[in-house]
Amino acid sequence: MAETLSIKDNRSGKTYEVSIEHGAIKAIDLRQIKVSDDDLGLMSYDPAFMNTASCKSSITYIDGDKGILRYRGYPIEQLAEQSTSFMEVAFLILHGELPTDQQRSDWRQKIRYHTLVHENIKKLMGGFRYDAHPMGMFISTIAALSTFYPEAKEVENRDNRWKQIHRLIAKVPTIAAFAYRHSKGLQYNNPSNDLTYAGNFLNMMFKLGDTPYDVHPTLERALTILFILHADHEQNCSTSAMRGVGSSHVDPYSAVAAAAAALWGPLHGGANEAVLRMLDEIGSVDKVPSFIDSCKGGKGRLMGFGHRVYKNYDPRATVIKKLAHDVFNVTGTNPKLDIALALERIALEDDYFVKRKLYPNVDFYSGLIYQAMGFATDFFPVLFAIPRTVGWLAQWNEHMQDKEQKIARPRQLYLGPSPRDWVPMEKRK
Repeated sequence: MAETLSIKDNRSGKTYEVSIEHGAIKAIDLRQIKVSDDDLGLMSYDPAFMNTASCKSSITYIDGDKGILRYRGYPIEQLAEQSTSFMEVAFLILHGELPTDQQRSDWRQKIRYHTLVHENIKKLMGGFRYDAHPMGMFISTIAALSTFYPEAKEVENRDNRWKQIHRLIAKVPTIAAFAYRHSKGLQYNNPSNDLTYAGNFLNMMFKLGDTPYDVHPTLERALTILFILHADHEQNCSTSAMRGVGSSHVDPYSAVAAAAAALWGPLHGGANEAVLRMLDEIGSVDKVPSFIDSCKGGKGRLMGFGHRVYKNYDPRATVIKKLAHDVFNVTGTNPKLDIALALERIALEDDYFVKRKLYPNVDFYSGLIYQAMGFATDFFPVLFAIPRTVGWLAQWNEHMQDKEQKIARPRQLYLGPSPRDWVPMEKRK
């Protein structure tokens, strides 16, 4: 069977054969379809890239209809349950295989070597207002790192790329924790490299003075799992930004800052905060049915349900739902969990939501866990950005090695005026 698509252009009566590869056609092959020699050729119009593949990737696989998410072929459920550290999954995402014991040890050392930040970075962060949004501080500081490592612009040098990858993965938790401490008026805690990736971050966040901070193993494990679940998610808005900005061959610090800025949007990384606001608005379990009715009537919006890709139960949400109970056993029960469970139960049984395939997504329970662990709601996007930096860098590194890629430059369908002549001021209407 020929792997081609036959296209008949009814405007001209001509038929064209277009090759199919990996279940897709190359958009540039449509340019041969013309009505006349002056015609630039057919283009595909795809607002918001609903059905356009911008790259080939070997990192993350998603089947939204079946609720499947895999990193390098490994189901997300297995990674969340079996992986002992976030660094192990980070190695997998970036290198393509799970590390051996020696590789894991070497990998941790490469990251730990770069966890400290330059003292001038601390001065830079100290210049922000006391009430500056931590995500704004995070984005600005990541971008500023490019001025500390000017060699980072040599993006075609493989060894240099990996050095910047190590630096970024190491420094994002430090910068994130410093942004939080700044907002609280607390002194910065330097990294403790004898701790795990998640444990070190919690220590930098919550240690007070010289008093030792005992990282609770359940909370450390919870944060590790959340980091694993958020590490990569195919070509989402922020990852597309990372690839698009990186395609100009700018340094990776600037590209990560751009990706983090995209993540900050309420339609992307800020959704779990919106879930908490919704649960606060509902107030109690007995008010859930009336809230559901208001959503069906168009007067409210069910946050944390539905997804651009998933038309089934988000596999990450399944893991997080169980994780919430483990965390609340340590922190105490949050009454919002009862509201969330009631909301989920009713929504999954209601034909209105079932027909629309609105299932809980990763944001539905993650905000409850973050809040129970002591994180402020405006810090949620930063928590998302820490692990997603690994995915961004893996996608960027893959992009830099893809010989088919050029600088990103989408086309447009021009709908403006036809050519016209200049009109003097006195003749303008």
